[in-house]
Amino acid sequence: MLVLHGYAAGKGIAIGRAHLVVRGVSEVPQFDLAENELNSEINRFEAAIKATRKQLEQLRNAIPENAPTELGAFISLHLMLLSDVTLSREPIDIIEEQLINAEWALKIQTDRLSQQFDEIDDEYLRQRKQDMLQVVERIQKNLIGLNTELLVDTELLEDTILIAHDLSPADTVFFKDQRVEGFVTDMGGQTSHTAILGRSLNIPSVIGLGNARQLISEHEWVIVDGMAGVLIIAPDELVLTEYRQRQREYRSRQRQLNKLKHTATTTADGEEIELSANIETVDDVKAIHKFGADGVGLMRSEFLYLNRDTLPEEDEQFEIYAEIVKKMKGKVLTIRTVDLGVDKNPRWFGNNGTPNAALNPALGLTGIRLCHAEPVMFRTQLRAILRAAHLGRVKLMFPMISGLDELKQSLSHLDTARRQLSERGDEFGDVEVGCMIEIPSAAMTVASLLKWVDFISIGTNDLIQYTLAVDRNDDAVAHLYQPAHPALVKLLAHVIRTANRAGKAVSVCGEMAGDTVYTRLLLGLGLRHFSMNINNLLDVKDIVLRSDTGKLENEIVRLLRNEDTDKVDSLLKKLNEENFQAA
Repeated sequence: MLVLHGYAAGKGIAIGRAHLVVRGVSEVPQFDLAENELNSEINRFEAAIKATRKQLEQLRNAIPENAPTELGAFISLHLMLLSDVTLSREPIDIIEEQLINAEWALKIQTDRLSQQFDEIDDEYLRQRKQDMLQVVERIQKNLIGLNTELLVDTELLEDTILIAHDLSPADTVFFKDQRVEGFVTDMGGQTSHTAILGRSLNIPSVIGLGNARQLISEHEWVIVDGMAGVLIIAPDELVLTEYRQRQREYRSRQRQLNKLKHTATTTADGEEIELSANIETVDDVKAIHKFGADGVGLMRSEFLYLNRDTLPEEDEQFEIYAEIVKKMKGKVLTIRTVDLGVDKNPRWFGNNGTPNAALNPALGLTGIRLCHAEPVMFRTQLRAILRAAHLGRVKLMFPMISGLDELKQSLSHLDTARRQLSERGDEFGDVEVGCMIEIPSAAMTVASLLKWVDFISIGTNDLIQYTLAVDRNDDAVAHLYQPAHPALVKLLAHVIRTANRAGKAVSVCGEMAGDTVYTRLLLGLGLRHFSMNINNLLDVKDIVLRSDTGKLENEIVRLLRNEDTDKVDSLLKKLNEENFQAA
């Protein structure tokens, strides 16, 4: 028996027989060209690009209605990568310069791009290397004449678990028509598309295992533990029995959780709690209604600005916001104004798509600072949001506010946008205005900010990083990233209590909101509005329903007094014990 550890993707436990997926191009041909062969070779490469584009477009159009909402976006990303000159044009330059065949020219360019990706500090952007390699693999197969789709060379058993080096977004369409219990991959990280799709497909999956495929034989028994991020190869009978029991318990729990979709979110002592979702695209809205979320607590609007060569125009933005508002069916939509910079750098900005040329971009021209530096871009978005507010319930909030001066400047831009719409005679609606609390200076001066806004939302991801000076994507210091660090608990308590005393709404929209480890901590601090990844909503609701806020508020005093990081886990564990639920 062998146990491998990777990253947990799709939750659940799968027990079954392994099927090894053969992917990739084993050998890339290499040969020189004669001068008179140059044009035909370039034409062959362009034909492969065209064929690849057609295949991806067909896949996007054939996405099933019940497929994960992220699938279409990921295939669209592959289309964008395919259209980039680094893949569609620069290999042609290599063919012309070196008089070599298209396959080898594409390999040379791929190696160059891979090295560039490897040098990127940000983990999320580094993971996009896998998307690039998946597009290249499809081009190479079209050049060589191989089938580009995920195929299996045998009839799958009912308990099949796919073992692959990597899986592309397009491959996951395959799961809809095949009997697949789970999957594991050698490649992938926590922010890779494979991880995101694994979570969305609700299929037990573990990724980033390194060399699992080389250690497994066809039809060998394996266990995929999608909660712990563990793959067990050739388990003995004792382990199989234990995991079959865990599997039954997990499935039973999921059936119980599904019954909570339309249950009112009220604590055991009668406190009403609001559970909202974080979204990015129009397609995400259907999950809002499916899981019974109260609304959208955070729409990340910057995804309208990325992977394109020009700024989105006002009408384009308005149409997207308006479509979401209509699909919300009266539920509130909270739009965060564009939050670019650091790891989200659009190509259209200049400086090769990098607005932050500073040594430390996280402390440079990012978030609301970038919006203030680009007032035309900022006001264009504000006008689009205001116009959409005429059609339904819309809230607006500003990101990365560090203090009162930035907030007042942002409100001034909003007033200008309203005036511009009035002068044009365009209809627009009223919006509640809020700001993100994700910088320590804003957290410490939140009382002054609350006088100028209708609500605030705490972005715990950045607040933790800026407070502790820890980049959670840096393996060397990731162990220091501690959401319940004593300093963070005190900051959260200050912000939440100050907002509650002022009678202003306060929510948490960072990852802490969707992590059940911290649900009772946040409830005890006085939080009554959570916004999270929709897939976490029912788990959080279950904890809320079984919690007594009165007991929690008394116990939270220990966490607020504590300043020893070594005691945090034990204090959290006690807070999450069942004696703080309904009697």
